[in-house]
Amino acid sequence: MKILLVDDEEEFVTTLAERLELRGIHALVATDGEAALDLIETDPPQIVILDVIMPGLGGLEVLKRIKAQSPQTPVILLTGRGSTKEGIEGMQLGAADYLMKPINIEELIKKIQVSIKNQA
Repeated sequence: MKILLVDDEEEFVTTLAERLELRGIHALVATDGEAALDLIETDPPQIVILDVIMPGLGGLEVLKRIKAQSPQTPVILLTGRGSTKEGIEGMQLGAADYLMKPINIEELIKKIQVSIKNQA
């Protein structure tokens, strides 16, 4: 399984990638929206885990572009604002699911597996 993690909090995203790698999940990392879109084009992942609030190109705009570029790629949104508003808006834009930060790694893995299965 190959996933793409997108979050501007570098320490968070690299730690999450390491934790997923320990569970046999290959994780690519991008710390901004533009880098994420470039990676999707050059090395398409099976699923994208995308932070909603990022400087520059925000998560919802990145989601729109992913869905335009690769509509079959599932996207799970991460939001840390304590509000489900962005998550719900993301679902309306085509996200497969969303999680609130701080995330539970086992819950994330379950959502990844369900999202990939639903896309098959």
